Amino acid sequence: MDIVYIRDLRIETIIGIYDWEREVKQTVSLNLEMAHDIRKAAETDDIQYALNYKSIAKRLIDFVEQSEFMLVERMAEEVARIVLEEFSVPWLKLRVSKPGALRSSEDVGILIERGNKPCGALG
Repeated sequence: MDIVYIRDLRIETIIGIYDWEREVKQTVSLNLEMAHDIRKAAETDDIQYALNYKSIAKRLIDFVEQSEFMLVERMAEEVARIVLEEFSVPWLKLRVSKPGALRSSEDVGILIERGNKPCGALG
């Protein structure tokens, strides 16, 4: 199976458990790896057979910008659900990061896999 990916999709949103986090938008970064058989798109050179990463990115930006989650875990589950259900992706690996959340760290976050990993999927 092939992988279509989006790397470092940066979105401003309200996220966190502390009072100050509920008042200031912070940047979250999404990295997605999504299983998708690209052979038909490659054979036909037709977008209708491709996994439209622009549509996925736009949907996730709109969703996350309008959200106000307490935990990155909840955000990750909701983002994964959207991609799996709305874009018919059978499997994904998702990394959600909060850059600068810890003073001495580049970023913190979580990495999840959801769906059924197709035979031959990378990762």
